[in-house]
Amino acid sequence: MNAEDTWLGIDPGLATVGWSILTTDSNGTVCLIDYGTIETEKTLSTPERLAELEEDLVTLMEEFEPTKAALEMPFFSRQIKAAGGVLQAVGIINLVCYREAEIIPVLLHQSSWKAHLGDGRASKGEVAEILSALFDLENLPVDDSVDAIGIGYAGLCGLTNNIS
Repeated sequence: MNAEDTWLGIDPGLATVGWSILTTDSNGTVCLIDYGTIETEKTLSTPERLAELEEDLVTLMEEFEPTKAALEMPFFSRQIKAAGGVLQAVGIINLVCYREAEIIPVLLHQSSWKAHLGDGRASKGEVAEILSALFDLENLPVDDSVDAIGIGYAGLCGLTNNIS
């Protein structure tokens, strides 16, 4: 782990994208800089939502200037209707990361980054509890930003799944 790297953690989606920014201090301690969600309006068409996502991600990249990124690779059963939109969002995320900072995100499976936190089957609430303790946070929201923090943390710590 390079102390100068700033990591962007992303939990992808079309309706909601969770994001986090993490780095390490001079002592090698992991620091959570910021986190949040990007939400797109469900009444918009998919292309309009993707354009909104692109614009918001560019703003995020400009503000925090990450040097690395970790992105959860979605897994879908055959019945999931949202798969197409989420996979298109993954494409936009990859595009923005590469175009804005020449970053090729590390792609992580959900079970692997959760296992890195201690339980590959942890619920979002359990992930929030683990991260609250890890970063000494109170009132961490149980939303997609929680997953993004876990994803970014796992990437910063060196977790890879060799997904291409």
